[in-house]
Amino acid sequence: MRKSSFPIWCKLVVVTAALGFWAVRIEAQPRIIRGVNGITMPAPPVASVQPVSDDYSGAKINDDYRWLEDAKSPETRGWIDAENKYTQQYLSQVKFRPEIVKALTALERVDVYSVPMLRGGKYFFEKRLADENQASIYVRNGWNGADERLVDATKLSADQNTSVDIRDVSEDGSLVVYGVRQGGADEVSIHAIKVADRKDLPDVLPSGRYFSVSLGPGAKGLYYARFTPHQGTTVWLHTFGTPVEQDVRVFGGEYRGAKLGELDLIAASVTDNERYLMIQIAHGVPATRDDILVKDLRKPDSDFVPLIYGVEGHTRAANIADRFFLLTDVQAPQDRIVEVVPGGDPSQWKQVIPEGKDVIDSFSIVGGKLFVTRLKDVKTETTIYSLAGQETGRISYPGIGSGSVVYGRPGEAEGFYTFESFIRPQTIYRYDIKNGHSEVFAEPKVPFDSSQYEVTQVFYLSKHGTRVPMFIAGRKGLAQDGKARLLMTGYGGFDVAMTPAWNPEYAWWLEQGGFFALPNLRGGNEYGEPWHKAAMFGNKQNVFDDFFAAAEYLIKNGYTSPEHFAIRGRSNGGLLMGAAMTQRPDLFGAVWCGYPLLDMLRYQNFEFGRAWTTEYGSAENPRDFAYLVKYSPYQNVKAGTKYPAIMFFTGDSDTRVDPLHARKMTALMQAANGGDRPILLHYSLKGGHSAGVSVSQLVEDQADELAFLWNETGASDPPAIPKQITLGGTLSLARNFR
Repeated sequence: MRKSSFPIWCKLVVVTAALGFWAVRIEAQPRIIRGVNGITMPAPPVASVQPVSDDYSGAKINDDYRWLEDAKSPETRGWIDAENKYTQQYLSQVKFRPEIVKALTALERVDVYSVPMLRGGKYFFEKRLADENQASIYVRNGWNGADERLVDATKLSADQNTSVDIRDVSEDGSLVVYGVRQGGADEVSIHAIKVADRKDLPDVLPSGRYFSVSLGPGAKGLYYARFTPHQGTTVWLHTFGTPVEQDVRVFGGEYRGAKLGELDLIAASVTDNERYLMIQIAHGVPATRDDILVKDLRKPDSDFVPLIYGVEGHTRAANIADRFFLLTDVQAPQDRIVEVVPGGDPSQWKQVIPEGKDVIDSFSIVGGKLFVTRLKDVKTETTIYSLAGQETGRISYPGIGSGSVVYGRPGEAEGFYTFESFIRPQTIYRYDIKNGHSEVFAEPKVPFDSSQYEVTQVFYLSKHGTRVPMFIAGRKGLAQDGKARLLMTGYGGFDVAMTPAWNPEYAWWLEQGGFFALPNLRGGNEYGEPWHKAAMFGNKQNVFDDFFAAAEYLIKNGYTSPEHFAIRGRSNGGLLMGAAMTQRPDLFGAVWCGYPLLDMLRYQNFEFGRAWTTEYGSAENPRDFAYLVKYSPYQNVKAGTKYPAIMFFTGDSDTRVDPLHARKMTALMQAANGGDRPILLHYSLKGGHSAGVSVSQLVEDQADELAFLWNETGASDPPAIPKQITLGGTLSLARNFR
């Protein structure tokens, strides 16, 4: 077993570990950790070293902190408590943190809405008042009716960390199906409430990971797709008034003799005309292929018939009456839209919207029209077509930002769309299909003067000459002299396009006189599937190289300098942060690494990790191990390196990316750090990957992040807090993504 190497300020002593066996423990010699602006800290908490060695096809890999994978052990819980106290000791010295809380409270504490659903002449949506911690479910009878609270989320838990969301509404608007989530966990329980008397049905689906929930014909029951770890997804029918134990399995296990397993993620939905049950099988995350099947519910004994099956590519479906349309990159890397018939094959597809230069990001059918959203150099353009593919109009968006397609139903005369950017909170518009008129449903009134800021787009060259776009936001006229703080984020994976979106944290940063930047790294869908594939599996290093090239461009062009450079990322973006801190610690002053993937040799063994092997590969495969071990952050921490200031952020309720990644990486980097910059773990006992924590908790967590990043990127006066701060206004509900 190899011996670990550590900085000279450590010494080895043998102690008896709490688990009852001998372990090697690192005891830090007295050492001072120095934050910026006068913050001083003692050495971080000590984590015992209990080496475990793994054999990957002959390659021996040591893991000194395997014991921290056990979240429930007393030893791990004691270490977490010590780390949280250590982090709080740091944050208590950031004198301007209360002002950050005040400013963020103003930006977050506004009325928020979700996009409405129109059923039976009634509008259903989620809404949170400015002084509330959670959004409730509302109904409005007619466009000019009053908003009536249907489900009050504020009364569901004492700590206000229980949230609700609409899953489906019956055709006549008499029944609402909704989910209840605890904290930030992915799991929810499913409930149904009668609109007329505000009474819940006794039928409750227990807490679990539901990929879809859809009311059946006549709202007599629910079709739901539930994922079971290490087994897979199955589709069930629950008939109202019967025990859940009597639910009937409708689909799962196998199809046409092919076994469906954990990597085959299934969703089920009933079409708007209540005739068909549509099944989508995504093989992996992202999917290597999408199979889409339909069953005629008017013929109970009929089989599922494919719309597309066994063809590699990404596909989404939409339906109007008995017609089916697919958005697919099959034989079209930039995507196209085709009309298909059940049971047909690609040779029989009828092309409606051909592939073009710009990738098609999404589409919808509302009011008998096709709404097609493209990304033109990552900027949204939405074109309206007839079902035959003839262009009939466009939706205009105000400036550089992210616009949505029109959400609604094929037979309705109206729908809704959204627009937002880094400097403009998301606004929801009502759209009249017949006359093309738009009017505001929910318009934000946050204390942020958008007219004082601007968003620009630049292009830079990455390694090997790849041209990459990047958005930059800042106050108009802000000097490019290298003195400004800059906050940059990125993602680069899973076929997800990163478009400009409103975030109160970014708004706060801009208000202080900082720049914000978002490079569109390879791995997303900004330029179609080729852009995605350029950063999958063994090409993952391209994501990191694109990110580093963006940083070098910003420094070279005077937007900032390394000591003033802050970066943040979460989930797959947390992996990006791990690569940044281990590969290019010289480029950045401070790093916030949220809900991260960091041990890429073991990620597939925990929570939802197995599903991501279609993006990253698996170290269980010798070919994949060869490239994973080269970039996996946990295996590339080097003792004695002077790392930038780092805050790892995770929580017990993250049931998607196991918090063990952040725990192990914190322990390892604190032991290996050869510099005197703080390395902290912010470990929430409530938060998780999904949305759901209270606004009060959210503001506190955001303030911790911003206090750390701002403080560690420059010795200067406290940030400038806006003079006038008021509560109120309206904002649309933020989407929880990535």
